[in-house]
Amino acid sequence: MRYLLLALLFCATLFGEKILKIATYNVENLFDLQKSGHEYSEYVPNSSSLWNQKNYKIKLGNIAHVIKEMDADIIALQEVESLQALLDLRFALKQNGLYYQYYSIADKKNTTIKVALLSKIPFVYSRELSITQTLEYRNILESKFIINNNEFYIFVNHWKSKSGPESRRIVSAKTLKKRISEIGFNKNIILLGDFNSDYEEYIKFKRKRKHNDTDGVTGINHILGTINQKESASKVKYAKESFYNLWYDTESENRYTYIYRGKKEVLDNILISQPLLNEQDISYIHGSISNFSKEYLFKKKNINRWEISRAKVRKHKGKGYSDHLPVIAKFKVN
Repeated sequence: MRYLLLALLFCATLFGEKILKIATYNVENLFDLQKSGHEYSEYVPNSSSLWNQKNYKIKLGNIAHVIKEMDADIIALQEVESLQALLDLRFALKQNGLYYQYYSIADKKNTTIKVALLSKIPFVYSRELSITQTLEYRNILESKFIINNNEFYIFVNHWKSKSGPESRRIVSAKTLKKRISEIGFNKNIILLGDFNSDYEEYIKFKRKRKHNDTDGVTGINHILGTINQKESASKVKYAKESFYNLWYDTESENRYTYIYRGKKEVLDNILISQPLLNEQDISYIHGSISNFSKEYLFKKKNINRWEISRAKVRKHKGKGYSDHLPVIAKFKVN
């Protein structure tokens, strides 16, 4: 087995082929220790909630441990408060032996939490897509990369939660699609992050009518063109403006990133443009999509999230990780 692996590695190097691992992870409220006035009450630094140096260091260490084990080349992050929090996480990763030289965060708007990116690969540029001018919507982070003379784009998303109706998520989806139409649907494009949307959100409407204020239209399925996808990535052929949701490329029982009241749900997704299915210069490796579901990320039948007491004054317990599981997929670059 050892010699087989060495032979495969040699062949990959000989023909200039690189395997690229891309992941997304909602790290659940990674706040720094600088008071900005935008924090959730339980994350006001050094208050009675015990969000202090000790618990902050534990949180950083726990999240860094997960990311280190995944060892992705590029990882999209959601729920990062600030550049300082991102830099502190980057430093914690470096202490654990994983160095991300390149980083970016969508922090032009003072939303409470933001999306960010860590990468081993330099990007050509990183910019923000503004959904609206209000603080109601988090900006999307757009980054362009070139590897082995192949261009690809990554868009990091964190759409509005399901405390609100679908029309709020459609606002983000339309902004995203407008920008992609400017770049071109024939480009290598990866959309990932916390969409707060199931890969078959349009079906979920049948059970959760409070979300359906759009006459059945969804952002992830209708606007981004992922509706009625049933085939694995090795068989799929859709319209050029359609994005393929990688969850269809794994078994249905493994399609989850969140557990709510004992029920497994999908909130986090990785979607790819049609050229990434064509097995040409850069392409998705069929069957490589998975949630990162190590045993320590679970507590009984629930995800081992960061723990805060439910007392009148909520206090951090210094235990746990995030309420989401990460998602990772592999791509081949010739």
